[in-house]
Amino acid sequence: MSVIECYDQLSPYYHLLGENYKFIEWDKIIKGHALALNSLIRQYIGYQANTVLDAACGIGTQALGLAALGYSVTASDLAAKALARAKAEAEVRNLHIDFRVTDMRQEYECHKRQFDVVIACDNAIPHLLSDDDILAAFRQFYKCITPGGGCIISVRDYANLELGGTQVKTYGIRTEGDTRYLIFTVWDFEGLIYDLSYYVIEESQDKECKIHVMRAPYYAITIDRLIELMHEAGFQKVRRVDDSIFQPILIGRRS
Repeated sequence: MSVIECYDQLSPYYHLLGENYKFIEWDKIIKGHALALNSLIRQYIGYQANTVLDAACGIGTQALGLAALGYSVTASDLAAKALARAKAEAEVRNLHIDFRVTDMRQEYECHKRQFDVVIACDNAIPHLLSDDDILAAFRQFYKCITPGGGCIISVRDYANLELGGTQVKTYGIRTEGDTRYLIFTVWDFEGLIYDLSYYVIEESQDKECKIHVMRAPYYAITIDRLIELMHEAGFQKVRRVDDSIFQPILIGRRS
C-alpha cells in the first residue's frame, strides 16, 4: 500500500489518532496546535509573518487552526481524499484555505510563490525514504519561503525510540456517537525503514465489527540528521524546540 492509499483510506479516522483525546476534543487539538505554532512563529520568525504554506496538511489539523487565528493559509497534501476532508472541514468552519494536491518535493513548482512560513507537521517528512528525497523537499520549502521567513516541522525523535523487530502500540478506545473504535499500530522494521500499519476496529451499536488496516512506510531518520539536511538546503539558525506540541519541533530561517 502506498502512502497516498494509506492516508486516503485513513482520512475518515485520522481525527481519532491523537494521543489521549476523544473525537469531541479534536477541535481542542486543532486550537492547541495553532496556538503553539503561532507562539513559535512570533518568537522565532517574526510578528509580521502572515502567509503560511502547510506542505503536509492531511485532514487539516494545523491548517484549520492557523486559518482560524487569522493567518492566510495555503495547504497541500499528496493524498487527495485527505485533502478533500480538510476542505470540507474548512467549509464547515467558514474558513478560506487554498487547497492543492502536491508532493512535498514539488512544492514550489506547484505554488510558484513564496510564504512567510512553511510547515510540515505530524511526522510527515519521514514518509520520504531517503536523505536525497528529504533534501529535495527541504530545498523546495526553502524556495517557497520569503527572505526572513522560516520553516517549522514536527517529527518523531527516533534517536530515543526502540528501533527494530515488530512492535505494537495502542491508541486505545475512541467513541463517536453509537460507534466504538479500537485503534492500534504495528511497526515492522527492516533497518531504518519500517512499515507502520494502522488497525481500526469499528464496532457498531449492534456489536457488528469492521476491521480497517492501512499501511505506510517511514524512514527512522534522526533529528540531528534532519538538522544537517536543513542546513544543506540553505536554512540558517536551525534549532530544536521541545515541549511545544506532542513531537519535537525543528525551526529554520531563510536569511
